[in-house]
Amino acid sequence: MTSDGARGGAHHPLIELSLARLREFVREPEALFWSFVFPIVMSVAMAIAFPSRGSQPVRVGVPPGAASDMLRHTLASNSGIVVREVPADQELRQLREGDVHVIVRPGHPPTYRFDPDREESHIARLVVDDVLKRAGGRDDPWKAHEDAVAIPGSRYVDWLIPGIVALGIMSNSMWSIGFMTVQMRLRKLLKRLAASPMKKREFLLAQLLARLLFLGPEVAVPLVFGVLAFSMPVRGSVLAIVAVALSGAVAFGSIGLLIGSRVRTIEAVSGLMNLSMVPMWVLSGVFFSSSNFPAVIQPLIRALPLTALVNAMRGVVLEGATLGGIRFELATLAAWAFVSFSIGLRIFKWR
Repeated sequence: MTSDGARGGAHHPLIELSLARLREFVREPEALFWSFVFPIVMSVAMAIAFPSRGSQPVRVGVPPGAASDMLRHTLASNSGIVVREVPADQELRQLREGDVHVIVRPGHPPTYRFDPDREESHIARLVVDDVLKRAGGRDDPWKAHEDAVAIPGSRYVDWLIPGIVALGIMSNSMWSIGFMTVQMRLRKLLKRLAASPMKKREFLLAQLLARLLFLGPEVAVPLVFGVLAFSMPVRGSVLAIVAVALSGAVAFGSIGLLIGSRVRTIEAVSGLMNLSMVPMWVLSGVFFSSSNFPAVIQPLIRALPLTALVNAMRGVVLEGATLGGIRFELATLAAWAFVSFSIGLRIFKWR
């Protein structure tokens, strides 16, 4: 009788489990850090490290000594060039580290030392060559008019922030669900839950539902920060952003459930998580374009769930894409969610 009364006063198992998981999340300061603080820190750090191309000066190295005085004066007279003295034994190191983009040695004509495989070095060589030839009296047949246009959303930081949001959705979804499932198994909590009338499906769905409760602030905080701190444009609708975030969270939460469905040790789940996520960190175009990789692996890259989430988030935020415009990405995420959850549900073990 007491048991029936207690059961009657309780909520549905799905709600009770979701609330319990939510309380556990709030009590974990490190989880709050990775969800809300880390995306902002990464956005600021990458914006500082990779400013807009137009705002980066050309860093030119010249040998020390009086022989370089005229060369140094000519280059320094251009506001877009920063001149640094570089001893001969430091040239290769400073070129390799990016401290300077090109080394100019005095002579008639001067000698340019640079790495042609690096875009910034190739551009620096052209800029320096133009400045020195103009100083030498070269007459151009005409000077073109310039129509400089600053396109909102074209900066690296604008491109980066939606990728950081997608990366956070992946990492938090997989770790919070997969890792917590294994931890509950180690603490014998799953064994106790197995004795309850709760169904296995209800337990797994509760993990996904609890994950979605923090999704709104997790996505909104870095996007709002990007708008306020960097004037990042948000062209898509809030509804489309919500749909993309929900699709990504469900897909990666399902992958996390699949990984944690049978694992019995923290070491094993950590290894599987890293094995799953690290390749996507590299391949899916979070920090640099995935088009840099060979064409032969592009179909594989497009099939990755993080690639779909990154492309969908950028499409909505920066291009104002509708849900119809990102249907391929949403279908990819839905497929990953369905397959991963179905397999995870089938092979899941309480013990």
